[in-house]
Amino acid sequence: MSTPTTNQPRTLLTVEQAAHRLAIGRTHMFQLLRTGEVTSVRIGRARRIPTEALDAYVDRLTAEQHTA
Repeated sequence: MSTPTTNQPRTLLTVEQAAHRLAIGRTHMFQLLRTGEVTSVRIGRARRIPTEALDAYVDRLTAEQHTA
C-alpha cells in the first residue's frame, strides 16, 4: 500500500477551497454551482468541485471577455 503524499495537487476541492482558489466569496461560489456555471460532484453528503471545473470556468470567462 502506498502512502499518500501531500505534494500532489488535490483533484476535488471543498466549496470553500474552490472559492478561495477563484478569489471569490463562499456565497458567490454556491451561486455558480446553483446556476451550473461550475460543475460539482457529490460524495455521500459532501459536495466537491473538480479542479478541472474551475479551470473550464476560468477559460470560459477569458474567452468571453476576449470576444466582447
